[in-house]
Amino acid sequence: MRDYDEIEELDSQRVGFDFKGYLFKALNLWKLVLFCIGVALLVAYFINVRKENIYRLDSLITIDNDQSPFMSSSTSISFNWGGVSEQVGSVLTEIKTRTHNELVVDSLEFYKQYLKQGKYHLVDVYKGAPFVVETEKSKPQMLGKPVGIKLIDRTSFELFCEFTSSKASGQLFDTKKKIGINVNTGLFSKVFKFGELINTPFFNGAVILKSDALVEEGDTYFVRYLNFDSVVNQYKNSINIEANSRESSSVLKLSLVGKNKTKIVDFLNATSAILSRTELERKNLYATNTIKFIDSSLGAVDTNLKSVTEEMNDFRKTNKVFNVEADMNQISEQLKEYEQEKLVEESKLNYLKTLETYLNNKTDYTKIAAPTSVGIEEVNILNGVSNIIALSVQRRNLEYSTKEGSILFEDLDRKIDTEKNVLLETINVTKQTIGVQLNTISRKIANLEAKLSSLPEDQQKYLKIQRKMDLSREAYDIYQAKRGEAAIIKAANVSDITIIDEAKDIDDAPIGPNKSLNYMMALMIGFFSPMFLIFVIYLLDNTIHGSDEVEKMSKIPILGLIGKYRYKNNLVAYEKPKSAVAESFRAIRSSLQFIFKNKSKDSRANTLMVTSSVSGEGKTFTSINIATVYALSGKKTILLGLDLRKPKIFDDFGTTNDKGVVNYLIGDSTLDEIAVSTHIENLDLITSGPIPPNPSELLMGKEIKELIELLKKEYDIIILDTPPLGLVTDALELVQYADATIFMVRLDYTKKGMLQLVNAKYRTGELKNISFVLNFYRHKSNHNYGYGYGYGYGYGYGYGVYGNAYHERDNITLLEKIKIFLRRI
Repeated sequence: MRDYDEIEELDSQRVGFDFKGYLFKALNLWKLVLFCIGVALLVAYFINVRKENIYRLDSLITIDNDQSPFMSSSTSISFNWGGVSEQVGSVLTEIKTRTHNELVVDSLEFYKQYLKQGKYHLVDVYKGAPFVVETEKSKPQMLGKPVGIKLIDRTSFELFCEFTSSKASGQLFDTKKKIGINVNTGLFSKVFKFGELINTPFFNGAVILKSDALVEEGDTYFVRYLNFDSVVNQYKNSINIEANSRESSSVLKLSLVGKNKTKIVDFLNATSAILSRTELERKNLYATNTIKFIDSSLGAVDTNLKSVTEEMNDFRKTNKVFNVEADMNQISEQLKEYEQEKLVEESKLNYLKTLETYLNNKTDYTKIAAPTSVGIEEVNILNGVSNIIALSVQRRNLEYSTKEGSILFEDLDRKIDTEKNVLLETINVTKQTIGVQLNTISRKIANLEAKLSSLPEDQQKYLKIQRKMDLSREAYDIYQAKRGEAAIIKAANVSDITIIDEAKDIDDAPIGPNKSLNYMMALMIGFFSPMFLIFVIYLLDNTIHGSDEVEKMSKIPILGLIGKYRYKNNLVAYEKPKSAVAESFRAIRSSLQFIFKNKSKDSRANTLMVTSSVSGEGKTFTSINIATVYALSGKKTILLGLDLRKPKIFDDFGTTNDKGVVNYLIGDSTLDEIAVSTHIENLDLITSGPIPPNPSELLMGKEIKELIELLKKEYDIIILDTPPLGLVTDALELVQYADATIFMVRLDYTKKGMLQLVNAKYRTGELKNISFVLNFYRHKSNHNYGYGYGYGYGYGYGYGVYGNAYHERDNITLLEKIKIFLRRI
């Protein structure tokens, strides 16, 4: 009986993970691992050859705060960005906006693909097609499905497409509206001329052959239209913009990844060009609004001038030309100057009132005209208007890339409101100042007009018309000058965005696919996938596979090893005495002598019980052959079949099971009537007999004890073939009669839990002098093969280490010889 510490040691060995066993399991399945690696590498190869090359190209732009050379401090008709840093931030935002990318995609018509069948899939040839398709944007184009164009000659081609459904999705590329279209199912095929306008439900446009194109008869291309919004979204997310270096934050690098280098080049260059053009339009916004304001004012002044001129002409027709005295002319000139000043101040006041109303009622402040267009030079007003416009432009750009309600909008709105409130206060103060000046001018005008009141009425009227005409002419000249100034500034403006390095295809190496990485990933997946599978199987596997597992799980000794042997019956030790299996049973017989010599000398007979956990583990096979080797050694031996539920041993000896142990136990037969001599010298046999309804009760009775006592008087060796220990309790009733017990363990079959059951019964004393015999043993590099008191030679097909030289060999096929050779290497 082993102590508690030894039991605890066994339990700890049992529950711990056997990494060495797992490693040997994996090594034993090296062919599976190698196969999985090969399959994974093959898959990686096909992925690599099927994938198109991926390229990355880039271009450089710079942002400078360029001022017009015609700009002076007095004009102030320029847009104030707030410095280069503000422009950089605006460009970084704009390049990712949907509006900008819509302009680029629409200008390049990247929603239209030119395809050609490659080795594995359709390839985007872009400008490599010998023709171009002029899309009729006001009519629908089918989305997603390629339309085939097969070249016939330089004048005609075949347009074809096969439809499996009568419904398709289309898009109008002038409005970008998606609609459903109806088509006829089946194959559509029709010949058209190059340049001919094609109108079908799914394709509308003209195919134009390039003048320098080489036409090969039978060449087939495809045209496919894509959803405009999806293409825009793709490029919006793909294009990347960043500072070229920390030292020069105003130099930005645009980069794009794609499969067609020409397409990447065109997109990057178009992006830079449209970005520069859009920035220039925004920069000219202030001057454009000023020109519109001056044009509207100029129209009113021109109308007034024409009216006054007609009035003067009418007056001269009906009156004589007067010679007004010199002093009165001088007064009239002074009066004209005051009226001119009044007109200027009234223009300023009207502008300020209009600006005030605009600020209070509008939310878009990007359309304000320059205050200098009416002569306002107040610095606070000029700066306030410029700042509000700049902040409004920033907010409008932010709307394309940021959701409403963002904290960025709140910050910008707060700044705009602050600038607006300050500007409104400045406008109010300026209006009051202008009002005072107008009152002063009005008094001076009244004084001068009083002096002229002494003149005749017709002379007064003449001078008044003359002044009005002069004022209108001067006002017209002033507005003309202001408009010319604004036009010059607008024309002289240059974009602050300059392309310093255009995108260009210089045969850059592709950046993808990373074939080496794919192979590395395949190697890892091919290796770790079967290793993980083996790990799972190893964890879930509850079967005993080797002698080392038995050693770890139990301290019960291993008496011997029996290899797998193919033969027509169980009499291997008798009919094949030179086989490796027969030698294994002789080794077990030798090992049993060390157990039997320690028993009491009450009788000359030694009793051996052979049992197992379940049926099919070789219990009967072992019983027969151990009995055989004892009989062949000269020992008078009897084999007792005590498996009353499933008798087997009578077939191998050519006898029947009509009478046996059961008949004796029920008092129906004597020992002489049930004992049968076999054809093997010194070996007798008692079969189990007919199957009883109460086998356990029969084995518990005193009759079995009497039977064993009688046999001990007549025989040297008594072999008890008992029922499986793990299924019924019959074997436990027979332990008391056994001097030694063999528990059969069939490798790759017996469950580990059964050994725990044996350990438990061994610890409680229910099983004594028990040893293991391993059946179906096969020598492996991860299993030892010498245990306990014996040594097993048999494995595989019965050919052990010494089998070639000393053991009898069966006639085996060439295939079996090859298998044996492969196992040895």
